[in-house]
Amino acid sequence: MKKILCDFRFLLFLAAAAFIYIQMRLFATQSQYADRLADAIESEDQCTSQLRTLIDQISLQQGQIVSLEEEKQRLEQECGQLKVLVQELERKGLGRLIDREQVPVAAVVIMACNRADYLERTVKSVLKYQSSVASKFPLFVSQDGSHPAVKEKALSYDQLTYMQHLDYEPVHTERPGELIAYYKIARHYKWALDGLFYKHNFSRVIILEDDMEIAPDFFDYFESTAALLDKDKSIMAVSSWNDNGQKQFVHDPKVLYRSDFFPGLGWMLARSTWDELSPKWPKAYWDDWLRLKENHKDRQFIRPEVCRTYNFGEHGSSLGQFFKQYLEPIKLNDVLVDWKSMDLSYLMEDKYIKHFADIVKKAKPIRGTDLVLKARNIGGDVRIQYNDQPDFERIARQFGIFEEWKDGVPRTAYKGIVVFRYQIPQRIFLVGPGSLVHLGVNDS
Repeated sequence: MKKILCDFRFLLFLAAAAFIYIQMRLFATQSQYADRLADAIESEDQCTSQLRTLIDQISLQQGQIVSLEEEKQRLEQECGQLKVLVQELERKGLGRLIDREQVPVAAVVIMACNRADYLERTVKSVLKYQSSVASKFPLFVSQDGSHPAVKEKALSYDQLTYMQHLDYEPVHTERPGELIAYYKIARHYKWALDGLFYKHNFSRVIILEDDMEIAPDFFDYFESTAALLDKDKSIMAVSSWNDNGQKQFVHDPKVLYRSDFFPGLGWMLARSTWDELSPKWPKAYWDDWLRLKENHKDRQFIRPEVCRTYNFGEHGSSLGQFFKQYLEPIKLNDVLVDWKSMDLSYLMEDKYIKHFADIVKKAKPIRGTDLVLKARNIGGDVRIQYNDQPDFERIARQFGIFEEWKDGVPRTAYKGIVVFRYQIPQRIFLVGPGSLVHLGVNDS
């Protein structure tokens, strides 16, 4: 019996030992599985993170692909336009237009947009006097946008080269209520002038707008003043416009002036000046921007007494502003002035201040009230002192000339002095505070 009990206990011990061994093996196996499961979870997290990164990269690349597709479409459109332009150049033989022996005085560009009838009137006026001097003044029409009637009209003339500015960039105005047109005009001007100066390599460009007619001596005038623009670096541009050029305020078509106020409306610019302006060209209101002292840097502008351009654009971006009062009555010169025989050296900076001072000091000063009546009773030139901008505006209103100032300068002024005819050929000089001192004129 004892032997059987002993054998049973021994077997029980072996079973317990086997059970403990199995439990230990099972625990070890579970620990390995747990470690492997943890590694698997960690690997899965890494894979998920990598997958998310890959998805982000794919999304970014898809966005880039979309952008590249849009850029491709834009470039294809521009390429198509360039092909058309090349075909036009080949057809019209621009290379023959600018022959090797005749260096152009200036390219002439008509800035157009969506007024085909206005463009036709302007082109006809220009071609009337340009045909005989085409090699000196190659003619271009630069269209902003794709108005079909304007493009068709421009391409109908063999005597000019057509340029087209296609701008798909959205316009963001800086102030609420502003007209987008002024921003698009500024972009167009920069594109056109960059093209004429840097692609076509002209040394000077005359800028016209699609609502202008020109005078018979327009091209002779600019050819004669081109030398001044080259020699005298204090001259920023030459203009064909006088803001106070209404019929009742002008008389002598041979008289030219220097002015601190940029006139615009038919003007010639040199490449050296454009090199300076192009990189900082404004987003909008480019003409008023040029009138800021920080941009013209005290340089001046040549202008005629009698306009060589006439602006007939009652309807346009400016919505006919001032048209009836100031633009419609403008006198367009109709006299053929022999500019080539005239000595214009008096307009050089070192000579002009004395030239102008001699004219001003001969004018009789008048003061007080009833200035218009007093001026009528004097046969010769008169000068009238104004104290500040409101005082100038009051006097200008009495005579009917432009009252507007920009950055402290009245329209047409030189050294603060505005000159205009009143009782032809009488001249009125509105003289600012300190103007006579600048000219070296004694006001005793």
